[in-house]
Amino acid sequence: MTEDRLLKYREQHKHRLNYMPWLYYSLKPKHRVWAEQWQQEYQQYLMEMETVEIGKNCFISPFAHIFAEPGRTIKIGDNTFIAADCTLHGPLDIGNEVAINHHCILDGGRSGIKLHDQVRIAAYCHLYAFDHGMDLNLPIYQQAVTSKGIEIGQDVWLGAHVGIKDGVSIAAHAVVGMHSMVTKNVAEKEIVAGNPARFIRYRD
Repeated sequence: MTEDRLLKYREQHKHRLNYMPWLYYSLKPKHRVWAEQWQQEYQQYLMEMETVEIGKNCFISPFAHIFAEPGRTIKIGDNTFIAADCTLHGPLDIGNEVAINHHCILDGGRSGIKLHDQVRIAAYCHLYAFDHGMDLNLPIYQQAVTSKGIEIGQDVWLGAHVGIKDGVSIAAHAVVGMHSMVTKNVAEKEIVAGNPARFIRYRD
């Protein structure tokens, strides 16, 4: 393979990793060398530009949008990946071995979002830890904004296109089906689905 073709292949491989970052952890040693250097350089830049703490062996796509101004820290645990076209706005506390797939939006509002270890978030999920008032005496944009926070327990799986409302807590090992809107707390090991999400059965 010529040097020019090798460089083109590497760029295409980076593009693939941006959208399928789980492949980063199974790269062959010859690819792992350049991929780790690429990630180290980008993550160092990110930590210099934003209030971000990044653990070991993480993958963060340079196509993701990470915003963590002072007072809105984003903490990212070990072995976690964030795919392309995500928008993350702190405060966020992201655990170890967490997967955030492409086009997800996580906005911590004032109270923040907590993702415990091994949370899996499929593509196009939206988590907003804030809400607007709806008093008819004022336009929506002039309403007071409230923030209670969102907490997602260990080993929770959010299917694609799931929405999570501010103030919701999802307990460990729960599963939320695709295209669901979660407006109430979900108990441990529950499988819920629908809009609004309703109990289907337990995982066990």
